[in-house]
Amino acid sequence: MMLIGGASLLFVLLLFSRCASEFSTTTDFVSSTRYLQDPESITSNGSIFRMGFFTPNGSKYRYVGIWYNNYPEFNPVWVANRERPIEDSLGKVMISEDGNLVIMDGKKDVVWSSNVTNSGRGNITAQLLDTGNLVLREANTSISGGVIWQSFEHMSDSFLPKMKLSSNARTNVSLMITSWKSSSDPSLGSFSGGINPLNIPEAFIWNGTLPHWRSGPWNGQIFIGLASMESVYLDGFSLQNDNEGTFSLTYSYAMAFISYYVLQSNGTLLQVYSGEEENDRGVSWSSYETECDVYGKCGPYGICDRSKSPICSCPRGFNPGNLEEWSRGNWTAGCVRETPTNCGSLNSSKRDGFLRLQKMKVPAFPEWSFPLKDECAKRCLSNCSCLAYAYAQGVGCMSWTGELLDMQKFSNAGVDVHIRLPSSELGKARDLKLVLAVTLSVGVVFIALSVLFLWMHARKRRGSKLLSFEELSTATDPFSSAIKLGEGGFGPVYMGKLLDGQEVAVKRLSRASDQGLEEFMNEMVVISKVQHRNLVRLLGCCVEREEKILVYEFMPNKSLDVFLFDPVKKDELDWSKRFKIIDGICRGLLYLHRDSRLRIIHRDLKASNILLDEELNPKISDFGMARIFGAKEDQANTRRVVGTYYMAPEYAMGGLFSEKSDVFSFGVLLLEIISGRRNTSFSQEEQYCSLLGFAWTLWNEGNIMALVDPVISNNSHQIEVRRCIHVGLLCTQELGNDRPTTSTVISMLNSEITDLRIPKRPAFTERQITHDTESSEQSEGTRSINHITITTIEGQ
Repeated sequence: MMLIGGASLLFVLLLFSRCASEFSTTTDFVSSTRYLQDPESITSNGSIFRMGFFTPNGSKYRYVGIWYNNYPEFNPVWVANRERPIEDSLGKVMISEDGNLVIMDGKKDVVWSSNVTNSGRGNITAQLLDTGNLVLREANTSISGGVIWQSFEHMSDSFLPKMKLSSNARTNVSLMITSWKSSSDPSLGSFSGGINPLNIPEAFIWNGTLPHWRSGPWNGQIFIGLASMESVYLDGFSLQNDNEGTFSLTYSYAMAFISYYVLQSNGTLLQVYSGEEENDRGVSWSSYETECDVYGKCGPYGICDRSKSPICSCPRGFNPGNLEEWSRGNWTAGCVRETPTNCGSLNSSKRDGFLRLQKMKVPAFPEWSFPLKDECAKRCLSNCSCLAYAYAQGVGCMSWTGELLDMQKFSNAGVDVHIRLPSSELGKARDLKLVLAVTLSVGVVFIALSVLFLWMHARKRRGSKLLSFEELSTATDPFSSAIKLGEGGFGPVYMGKLLDGQEVAVKRLSRASDQGLEEFMNEMVVISKVQHRNLVRLLGCCVEREEKILVYEFMPNKSLDVFLFDPVKKDELDWSKRFKIIDGICRGLLYLHRDSRLRIIHRDLKASNILLDEELNPKISDFGMARIFGAKEDQANTRRVVGTYYMAPEYAMGGLFSEKSDVFSFGVLLLEIISGRRNTSFSQEEQYCSLLGFAWTLWNEGNIMALVDPVISNNSHQIEVRRCIHVGLLCTQELGNDRPTTSTVISMLNSEITDLRIPKRPAFTERQITHDTESSEQSEGTRSINHITITTIEGQ
């Protein structure tokens, strides 16, 4: 009995051991006696990474991958069977008889293999390390020894710390990352990322075989073509040359948080991070911030400047290669020289020289010449094939003999690029400086007349009328309160009918309002410079004695708030109409920020300033607070802050405003349109201090659809509505640097950018708010509203 009992116990222990190997998730390896059966997984020793079976959202197939164990919202960082998914739920990961790590489906067909030769080796195990690396090695060897295959040398779409991106021009052997085909399909996509070892190493993203994005040359510490890298990533990267032609790029980070790079299916490289706090997760950097980041956007010799409109221009001495296409916004033909160079001329007065372009991303594919800065110009000038040169600390002297591609103008980074020009063009430059100096001096005399000039210019271009006070008095019966449409800081607004029968909106300056006078002058200047289908159109003006009046096109449906917050009228705004309004407002903003002749920040975007025409098309109105930005301005400061509940925190607390403060206001407005509730509709007795606080709570609870106005809660639009709420939360994040640009918002709304980053906590989500924002210093004698400190606040 004892023998039989011992044998039975042994059998039970062996059976338990086998079951444990199949269902336990605490082990970190697969061996010839321990395999994984779907849905089992293994976890690295420190529980940082997990490997197992997964199904991407929107897919029906099973894959084997590796992902961060404690961050299920992050996609898998490595996928084994990318090209051959498992079509059933009977997959198995095991060590085959020949010592390879293999994946088999329910039919016992091998869908993936490590595919290495292991003849003559002992027992083989596959171990998942805390770095995320899956290593195949002989059993009982050290962590660093006996490795015969590793996933870090067969990367998917993610670049993790300790990985290597490498390339060798002589052997043509490269290690690179490759995007998924789509967010639901991990198979090989169109985009790949790696190191280009030719001449001076750079990081590239390729679309097939064509460059899509590049980092600029490596200077020993940073890639000089990334404007933000100098202060953000100074110690993160290391690029090594093994002296045999192989360049290897590695990345490291502080162990207190998680950070890695992922190449999306649209070709955008993102840095994903997670801090120590639960809500501190998201995207800290993107390779695509503006159109200028796309490789060769402006063609050969073209310069891309994100702060200008249009973004592409030709340097002095060059003209558009195809003027017709250039005027249409197709800049791929680039620029061509006006005059050939005079290289080799014996006449010293006709010799070539160089045009200096400051703060530039250097052109692609530079040739390294020598380390001495003082010799750059001399050597380039003596070589007729040399078309440009640049010098960068840590790189040395760079030169170009082919077309200059992918040049970009930076505001606070970059190096000087010197382009070869004939002496005749350089002479024009000297003459132009003299002309500009004289013109600026004379121009001061006419500053006092600028507003009138702008109005007359606008009137000629747009057919606007200079109307008499008598005519407008008659049109408004005369300025009767019965046809008064509303009133703001500027003064009252009336409905009127001109002599030709045209209905108009008449804004009359309040005589007692100093603020109104300032806004009147400002609105005349701004509105004379803009014209867009989503901006209200100025039809005329009147300036007689003390009367100052602006006349606009009449909007029969009044303003957005009249519909949106009315329990009866809101029923007329179905989802298609609301999305058309959202899209139109954003396109109007993009025109102001980027596409008009000047950059304009509205500063007072709210539902009552969005007018609706007879077809409910939105038109942004009220430019009294708008500010025109110079080409090199990114933000400005004011001592007068307009007191509305759409204000960005940096504007409310420090008077700082920029494109990103308008984006914040748009985000609040977007959430109001979707919810049908005012941002201020929450009483002191309620749990939430604002619509933003309510939306943020629902987002974290996974119940975001509870935010949606019941009028548009139809399930057929749920994906679009969710996306818009997601965008609204991204727009209202506390820090301006975290918010997207207006052009990015449009791309996200229209699904041109499919993978949205995780939003951080919006501003004003709690009743007690700390003051660690980007705002400037706060002044003494300030007042408080809604628990935030404000410089000087004026109701509107």
